[in-house]
Amino acid sequence: MNILFGNGPANITDIAAIARNDAFVEIASQVYERLEKARAILDRAAASGQQIYGLNTGLGANLKTPVSSDITGFQQQLVRGRGMGTGTPLSRELTRAVMATRLSMLAAGGSGISPAVFTDLLALLNKQVHPVMPSIGSIGAGDLVLLSALAQGMIGEGHSEYQGQVCPSASALELAGLLPSQLGPKDGLSLLNASAVSVGQGALVVFDALALFDFQRQAAALSFEGLGGNPLILAPALQRARAACGQIEEAEQLTALLDGSALHTTSPAIQDPLSLRCIPSIHGALSTALEGAKRSVEIELNAAADNPLVVIDEERVLSTGNFHTPALALAFETLGLAIAQVAAASAARFIQLTGSSRNGLPKYLSAVGGASAGFVPLQKTVVALLAAIRHKANPVMLDFLPVSEGVEDHATQSVLAVSKCADMIDLWRQLVACELLAAAQAVDLKPEHSCGPAILQIHRFVRSSSARLVEDRALSDDLSQLVYSLSRG
Repeated sequence: MNILFGNGPANITDIAAIARNDAFVEIASQVYERLEKARAILDRAAASGQQIYGLNTGLGANLKTPVSSDITGFQQQLVRGRGMGTGTPLSRELTRAVMATRLSMLAAGGSGISPAVFTDLLALLNKQVHPVMPSIGSIGAGDLVLLSALAQGMIGEGHSEYQGQVCPSASALELAGLLPSQLGPKDGLSLLNASAVSVGQGALVVFDALALFDFQRQAAALSFEGLGGNPLILAPALQRARAACGQIEEAEQLTALLDGSALHTTSPAIQDPLSLRCIPSIHGALSTALEGAKRSVEIELNAAADNPLVVIDEERVLSTGNFHTPALALAFETLGLAIAQVAAASAARFIQLTGSSRNGLPKYLSAVGGASAGFVPLQKTVVALLAAIRHKANPVMLDFLPVSEGVEDHATQSVLAVSKCADMIDLWRQLVACELLAAAQAVDLKPEHSCGPAILQIHRFVRSSSARLVEDRALSDDLSQLVYSLSRG
């Protein structure tokens, strides 16, 4: 599979394919034309004596310190001097997502990076040489400290992974048939001064959340059947009466899943619990948040977010704050809260399903009754999962202190906002699996009820991982298998 950058906007699917399927990246010819133009403009500006941040000046608090000798060597110093990250290294797939993201951003042409160094990054990605990158060190005002590991790997320093082995980067490059990059003026800063970690992981988070959301819809529909929900709540007129974001569309999706169900011919309760009755509005909020996060990520993927920026059309170089990502951080904080809200409704339905003789279901969803625990012990797991999700949903984007002698007195914490969202998805996936297990059991315990074809397909999917519970047994393995199936999409 090949991905072409520069012939149209890059998207989250591109990043996922590169990160997870090792898709080969090609570059459109017009990208190199932009890079050549931008580099020529940058060189002319530098030759004219213009002060250019990070080329002939220091960074951050050293802004007023001129760099007049060994400008090229300064780029190596700049890269080495920001290698201050810590924490568990990024995974192979996340590192690839970061590399692909930075490549996509550079293809916009605003950095002034040397075309040769751009090509080196492309080769590093396609040859599958992955610098070992730390996970902690960015406060969301660009990911310089984290991206320094990427640049170090390109110049043959630090450590990199190649063919499953971590070794000194110089050795990894040699094994892959590559040479260390030779950084020219501003090339080091061009590699570092961006939010590629936030955006790269953000692309994977949104990709995964979209896939998991479909399973959450299916779990909610299966619970609707198991609990004997009232489908009249999905009537189009009711949704149009208060057309909140995504509500109409989510009601339509649930209606389609319930097509052919005997619920449409029975006499259900007038009003169901809110976790059933309000599915369209709860899911609609998440759908809207996902759209916002996807849009924010794809704006960044295709943006010239460098500082300083080469404005090709105007043939000048200007300082900018385009590396700053408050909108991205806010989008993922919103997404996290929306996921938590949907997760809370899923947990509530699970409690309804596994409670004491609710909606005509046997106590604890036990097929044998008596002293059988049935599904009730799993309530503790569900509540623990929800507590962890709610904890991760707490916003972090306002948690910063001024650094660099007050020059950097605002931050977005976008890396943390995105990474905790990734953690939430792992927890949410387990919670969705719990609801699916309970809802499938509920449907099994109502043999007189007939479900529609879509629900029967969902039920078969669950049963491919977990047999119906009769006598009490451990469900941990069943749960793990179903979680694995959900992660495979």
